[in-house]
Amino acid sequence: MSQFFQIHPDNPQKRLINQAVDILRKGGVIAYPTDSGYALGCHLGDKSASDRIKRIRKLDDKHNFTLVCRDLSDIGTYAKVDNTTYRMLKTYTPGAYTFILDATSEVPRRLLHPKRRTIGVRVPDNAVVHALLGEFGEPIMSSTLILPGETEPMTDPEDIRDALEHELDLIIDGGFCGMEATTVVNFTSGSPEVTRVGKGDPSPFQ
Repeated sequence: MSQFFQIHPDNPQKRLINQAVDILRKGGVIAYPTDSGYALGCHLGDKSASDRIKRIRKLDDKHNFTLVCRDLSDIGTYAKVDNTTYRMLKTYTPGAYTFILDATSEVPRRLLHPKRRTIGVRVPDNAVVHALLGEFGEPIMSSTLILPGETEPMTDPEDIRDALEHELDLIIDGGFCGMEATTVVNFTSGSPEVTRVGKGDPSPFQ
């Protein structure tokens, strides 16, 4: 049975944030709000936790996981980014974008697309996520909370509780956070290519 925390969307309670981070550090899988629907998250290095996310979403090995970051300070550790790309990312983060980048050797192979060695990177504009990441001190390995057979991310914490309370360690109710998935921009071919139009304005990358 998962825990259920109601965390204020603008002024997250530090006590609850600390408890949520403790759950992540102990290998837990959490559902948490972003600026474009809810996401599933776990510790980057925890294989059993990432396998649980794959089971919940029925994902195959071709799925690109996303590193949710507080800002771009960690990006060089996990992704190969030239100066031009970095400037673009800095201009449009935080925001409702997922950027597909070539991964460095720091990213565990099991999280990468088996043929392309790419990773998604995301800096959401959401106070709860920023508080979590600030306390956690590293990116959260994430996947949008879209249940098998659905096309849109889950947006209601009570619905998440009804569907997944036996599968997750924690559900964070951070209020309504939008219904659209992120806009996905692929930078691996040298110039940006919009591969999914979502909440983020795609025009700067087209």
